Amino acid sequence: MSEPNFYDLVYQVVRLIPPGRVTSYGAVANYLGTKGSARMVGYAMQACGTADPPVPAHRVVNSQGLLTGKFHFGGNRMEQMLASEGVIVINDKVQDFKKVFWDPAIELAL
Repeated sequence: MSEPNFYDLVYQVVRLIPPGRVTSYGAVANYLGTKGSARMVGYAMQACGTADPPVPAHRVVNSQGLLTGKFHFGGNRMEQMLASEGVIVINDKVQDFKKVFWDPAIELAL
């Protein structure tokens, strides 16, 4: 069996984000040991539409809590998905970002 590629590793981490929580592209990259590759995490989120099992890409935002990837969802779908999980978004920004932030480096520490 071959080793998973970077996108597969990103998807594994993102699938662990609990409903009602968000993380950032950079936090995922940092957890994977590739601190400078937040943009690559974003590319992985763009490409995850057909991933099986599904990837909750709506739970990944930028480091300030902005929904920078929302145009990939169409309209306000990303905001609506987060709202359905109890995450408050105003003007494309997650409110109480520090409170709902899920850091894989902390949450997945052994």
